[in-house]
Amino acid sequence: MRIAIEHHTTREKARKIVEKRLRDAEKQYGQMASDLDWEWHGDTLHVNVKAKGMHLKGTLEVTDTTVIVDGKLPLLAKPFESKIRHSVEREAESMFRTA
Repeated sequence: MRIAIEHHTTREKARKIVEKRLRDAEKQYGQMASDLDWEWHGDTLHVNVKAKGMHLKGTLEVTDTTVIVDGKLPLLAKPFESKIRHSVEREAESMFRTA
């Protein structure tokens, strides 16, 4: 699943917004996830997490104008792809609305 979201700010500020949201999610949902690992490689954030028995792996690439979320959904999550996509788009829109 690949989603591109416009951020309407600088690349650096977009990176900070993404990182803050990830830290907030760790605090909010940390008890439901295990083995959360994330690391920046240039302007691409690599994320790995296990949640509810599923392993999720993906990237968030920050460009001058967009944040590109790219990840492969586990087979068990495939039926919920459109719902997941909508949630990610809505969350990203909220994150960058005030940027």
